[in-house]
Amino acid sequence: MSDFSSRIKLQKCKTMADEISKVYDISDEVYKALCLSEREEFIPKGFSRHAYKLDALPMVADQWISSPLTVAKMSEALTCRGADSVLEIGCGSGYQALVLSKLIRRVFTIERIERLLIEARERFKKLGVSNIHTRFDDGQNGWREFAPYDRILFSASTPNIPQKLFDQLSNGGILVAPIERGDQQIITRYTKVDDSIKTEEIESCLFVPVKDGKGF
Repeated sequence: MSDFSSRIKLQKCKTMADEISKVYDISDEVYKALCLSEREEFIPKGFSRHAYKLDALPMVADQWISSPLTVAKMSEALTCRGADSVLEIGCGSGYQALVLSKLIRRVFTIERIERLLIEARERFKKLGVSNIHTRFDDGQNGWREFAPYDRILFSASTPNIPQKLFDQLSNGGILVAPIERGDQQIITRYTKVDDSIKTEEIESCLFVPVKDGKGF
């Protein structure tokens, strides 16, 4: 990718971040992360003209790349300042992981659909991103080898959080997930303090649901 092409894409990212900041209160850190994350690289072919709109877009395997506004909201809910490591459940296109890589030193992301993970890895390599670590697995198992994590993020909806993921969250750590409540999904923040979990509901959202096992 030429320097000129990259500069153009980053300018579009900044314009997109400005649009987000008009409708949602985001921190300087999240704003800068959005400005530095080339969203167009994560958009399926044929949809590049929609890369910087505040819309979700379809991907393969009946999956969706979240709208940049949703990515901003989830990143903000994580309260990333001071965190050293984050585990993401549901890599998808890799865009949310890219944004997190601008906020947190070490990003661990798990994807259950192998094709999506291979494509995400190729995008990270193309962009020269070296602090994102990927795994092909059912994300509900977590990634015990590198636990505990300061932050855990679900990029798919779930009716409940498996205990094993709370076990992999550090003391004082934060887990954010779209929790299914009847026919609604609510962005929910969990804060772990010693042996207790503090729960805070933030706002409604819409994600594809978590599924069990691996897919191809």
